[in-house]
Amino acid sequence: MERKYVTVHGIVQGVGFRPFVYNEAIRNNLKGWVKNTSEGVYIDLEGEKIGVENFLITLKNSPPPLSKIEEITIEDKSIKGYKGFTIEKSNEICNSITLISPDMAICKDCESDIKDSNNRRYRYPFTNCTNCGPRYSIIKKLPYDRAMTTMDEFKMCPICKKEYENPLNRRFHAQPNACKDCGPEVWLTDNLGNVMENKEPIESLIMLLKKGYIVGVKGLGGFHLVCNGKNEKAIKTLRERKNRPFKSLALMMRDIDTVKKYCRVNTLEEEILTGRKRPILLLNKKNDLLPNNMSPDNNKLGIMLPYTPLHMLLFDEELDVLIMTSANSSGLPMVYKNEDAVEKLKGIVDYFLFHNREIHMPVDDSVVQVVMDKEMVIRSARGYAPMALKLDNICDSLSCGSQLKNTFAISKEHHVFISPHIGDMENLEVYNSFVRGVEHFKNIYSIKPKIIAFDMHPDFLGWEYSENLEGEKIPIQHHHAHIVSCMVENNINKKVIGIAYDGTGYGTDGKVWGGEFLICNYKDFERIGHLDYTLLPGGEAAIKEPYRMALSYLYKCYGDRVKSFIPWGKSLENHMIKNVLSILKKNLNCIGTSSMGRFFDAVSALLDLKRKVTYEGEAAIALESICSLDEEGIYSYDICDNNGELIINEEKIIMDIMSDLEDGSNKGKIAKRFHNTVIAFTIDMCERIRDMRGINEVVLSGGVFQNNILLKGIAVGLEKQGFKVYTHGKIPTNDGGISLGQLVIANYQTDYR
Repeated sequence: MERKYVTVHGIVQGVGFRPFVYNEAIRNNLKGWVKNTSEGVYIDLEGEKIGVENFLITLKNSPPPLSKIEEITIEDKSIKGYKGFTIEKSNEICNSITLISPDMAICKDCESDIKDSNNRRYRYPFTNCTNCGPRYSIIKKLPYDRAMTTMDEFKMCPICKKEYENPLNRRFHAQPNACKDCGPEVWLTDNLGNVMENKEPIESLIMLLKKGYIVGVKGLGGFHLVCNGKNEKAIKTLRERKNRPFKSLALMMRDIDTVKKYCRVNTLEEEILTGRKRPILLLNKKNDLLPNNMSPDNNKLGIMLPYTPLHMLLFDEELDVLIMTSANSSGLPMVYKNEDAVEKLKGIVDYFLFHNREIHMPVDDSVVQVVMDKEMVIRSARGYAPMALKLDNICDSLSCGSQLKNTFAISKEHHVFISPHIGDMENLEVYNSFVRGVEHFKNIYSIKPKIIAFDMHPDFLGWEYSENLEGEKIPIQHHHAHIVSCMVENNINKKVIGIAYDGTGYGTDGKVWGGEFLICNYKDFERIGHLDYTLLPGGEAAIKEPYRMALSYLYKCYGDRVKSFIPWGKSLENHMIKNVLSILKKNLNCIGTSSMGRFFDAVSALLDLKRKVTYEGEAAIALESICSLDEEGIYSYDICDNNGELIINEEKIIMDIMSDLEDGSNKGKIAKRFHNTVIAFTIDMCERIRDMRGINEVVLSGGVFQNNILLKGIAVGLEKQGFKVYTHGKIPTNDGGISLGQLVIANYQTDYR
């Protein structure tokens, strides 16, 4: 006989861990107990040596599918003489770490339950078990027990209670367990919140969708705006009401066979679509069978499969494609409270489908793509976040992230937690969501940060927020944070060549960076090269109106002869062109920028794809989408050595593009030649830097690397030249990954470690 006291750390709450332990203990004829604490799962067990050994092997090698074990500690104890094995009541321990599981998609067993007319959960929209369902979105405090979630107001009926208490049932200690007799329910209203009397609200909703109406549907982490994905008129109305004229709308399709009707899907993409996380996956269109206004100027669709029972019930044999976009006005946070929905969405939707399971922490849909046979997260949210990393040399810290695509990161006892996607902090509502999220994590883990990191841009709200906090304040350069976020993800901690390609980042010289070559480690960086500075006429206006950047590059190339080379004729108001050229000549309100994002914008405008944009990245997406993939041509370019700093001069590239346009060359070929040229000079720069510094490792980060052609071309090209290349996977390459980089840099720049 022997007795072991086992502590398990990681994602071990809300994932069926205690039932798993109980069943394995019984199977191996062991006595003792298991319980949740806010520190992790404690197991006290005794029995024959072979039984204990088998138990520990299974614990390490075959834990529950939703769990993630970080650490197991085992202590020998004296035999206590337990009479049986029990699940003890949870304890709350202060200043301790338990990882919170993200919300997970419905499992196969629960799918079967809601489809089985003989099952008591037939068509019940809140069916779940220990292997699926809500987690992060309903947790108010730790440890994870029903009383600590928004399910605490629903008292289980006798049958659900029996399931919950039966160790052999897959709903054993499933905290959100419920049925139609005791759990949450749905109801249908008009857009003013007046309840519509009907016994089958979901069936009524399906009929409304078929008629072309727009419905606000409350889901797992917030409301969606939903309409028939095959109804072009309904999509047009939704775009008008939401003020989203061109940005692609997310789709939910009935099943994987439906997806394959409209998109090309490889094996990995199918695994992602049908897996436990079920994000929005960017897929290449197969045909034009769906309305063109669903994803204009984009050869991809963003598609997800139903991830809750409620979403599964929204489809029938005729209705197989739904628009499923976050419920908000452009720029504002997703609506998640019933009381806010009518006020904020009544001008967008015709009807609402409400439910009464409270969402404590809203969470948007994640967005991913597959590049070079690797999953690449673009927006980390439902199913992926909160993300937890265990890092050495990290003290209790907070990093505020970036202004756009904001996430924050917070750490305690070498655990770093990265929040779900929050949004663009350009208004008070998103800023308040950020503050609420930070306070939630600080409270749930009792964190008092010693270090506060934030973007060094003086106008970003992270700087303002940090001023009111205790702790050492450390501003972090934007592109250094980009590179370090990718370094941390790839577990590389030495000097690298970091390439940061994005739209905007405040530089140490006060200019707008974004086409950067850095030599950096976790602590410091040196700017060794960049795109040549070009004037940003009108500041922020140039970001929303790419024709301004096109004129800036033309003026840089041709000076006072610029009017002879403007490609749009009279289709752009003459006074608009005059105003921009006047600004450029007088250098009024014209900060210099080395941004790769603005370079892409300029070329997109020169090709007359997007002179003005309505969302970030719109011009670049249009440029990538028209590329003739078999085109291999490259434009001329110059790289100059300016006292050891390598400068990429774009003038020859612009002039060659103008020559091609004048000759009537195909725009798809021009677009691809431009991509090829960026790939070529990026590789050229790295070879020169390697010759100068002897560094062979290259890290790629920044939002421009969401461009598949560019990312693949640069990564493969560098590898052919003998470089070791590191790219993003789970951490977004865009500004959603900035918070991780900020936190690590700040820790390496202080003495708290």
